[in-house]
Amino acid sequence: MLRIITEPTEAKTELERISRRTSDGGGTLPQEAAVREIIQTVRRDGDRALLDYTEKFDKQTLNVEQLRVSGSELDAAYQQVSKELLEAIALASRQIEAFHRQRVPKSWVHFGEDEIVLGKRYHPVDRAGLYIPGGRAAYPSTVLMNAIPAKVAKVPRIAIVTPPAEEGKITPAVLVAAQEAGVTEIYRVGGAQAIAALAYGTQTIPKVDVITGPGNIYVTLAKKMVYGTVGIDSLAGPSEVLIIADRHANPVHVAADLLAQAEHDPLAAAILLTPDEGLAQQVKLAVEEQLEHHPRRILTEKAIAHYGLIVIVDSLETAAYYSNLFAPEHLELEIADPWSLLDRIRHAGAIFLGNSTPEAVGDYLAGPNHTLPTSGAARYASALGVETFIKHSSLIQYSETALSKVSRAIQTLADAEGLHSHAESVRLRMEEES
Repeated sequence: MLRIITEPTEAKTELERISRRTSDGGGTLPQEAAVREIIQTVRRDGDRALLDYTEKFDKQTLNVEQLRVSGSELDAAYQQVSKELLEAIALASRQIEAFHRQRVPKSWVHFGEDEIVLGKRYHPVDRAGLYIPGGRAAYPSTVLMNAIPAKVAKVPRIAIVTPPAEEGKITPAVLVAAQEAGVTEIYRVGGAQAIAALAYGTQTIPKVDVITGPGNIYVTLAKKMVYGTVGIDSLAGPSEVLIIADRHANPVHVAADLLAQAEHDPLAAAILLTPDEGLAQQVKLAVEEQLEHHPRRILTEKAIAHYGLIVIVDSLETAAYYSNLFAPEHLELEIADPWSLLDRIRHAGAIFLGNSTPEAVGDYLAGPNHTLPTSGAARYASALGVETFIKHSSLIQYSETALSKVSRAIQTLADAEGLHSHAESVRLRMEEES
């Protein structure tokens, strides 16, 4: 079940193996040909391809008019969720919006000497497409985490795509969350075909400028293939948590946090680093006990068996070193003084400090985004945010005096690169001045 290891070399090898669990090793993934064909077919056949693929993959027969969720279905969704769930969605929406409003970049202009003006102007993209997974579970939280930053960024048009369930229905909680986030343009289509529709447009679904949201391997490959035609947030892999815990941690809580990640997907990773051997053994037992009656036991056990790991380290500093090597999507510091270790953490998508901050807090309503870099991407990437939906333009204005002062340097650099007209564009202006 959950393995415990102590040898440093083995620990590094195992962490590297888990980090690369979805890597193609530099080769071609077997799903790539299928995804490429789906994209080409959607580009060629538009809505007809979406309906055919929905019937093939989702086993749902729809007509063109049913692709977009109707206003009456949106209204009815509010009657199909409990008051408690509606209140929870509303609370999460407020918290997430409040956090992301702190991150809106502001345009700026600087007026320097010699009438040199420099600056940046920020503008949202015109259209954003949000992919919301279906399948094993419904994710209203993912709706909020993707839609609210786009709303805060003031994207004029936001569309959601999500796979239909039985009878072509979309989970009411997803529809309510979308409306609470200010989105009413929702299409019942999923998979690689949905990504193709957003990237290139069909008769019903308009093309967008940026696509965000997690999905399975087919969705991820489709996002990779359309990148360049549109922007994307990231290439999300299976979820992962790495927990650093000391003797002050509650082993039952640590076990629950490991399983909270493992229950997502058979490829999800759940790792504990601790200098306390007693805690390691207690956590292992607690995981086994909590799995006994787990409603997603088969899936969760598979993840734990293949990508669950406990490493006994000689110190918390060593744990931080291993964590930085792994660069986890979620990092929990379940130690007596988490802030004392924070300076040693360089790579993590989200960091949860202290024993009272389970990763579930961040998943749902703390405010920071739960769409995070996975599979080591936290070394160079960050969470989805307002910036994902905003681009900036540089502002540059030189006066004649300012250009005169740097004209020789510009011409010298242009000549060095063999770009004649670059140099001429400056020289001719200087001739006119004189």
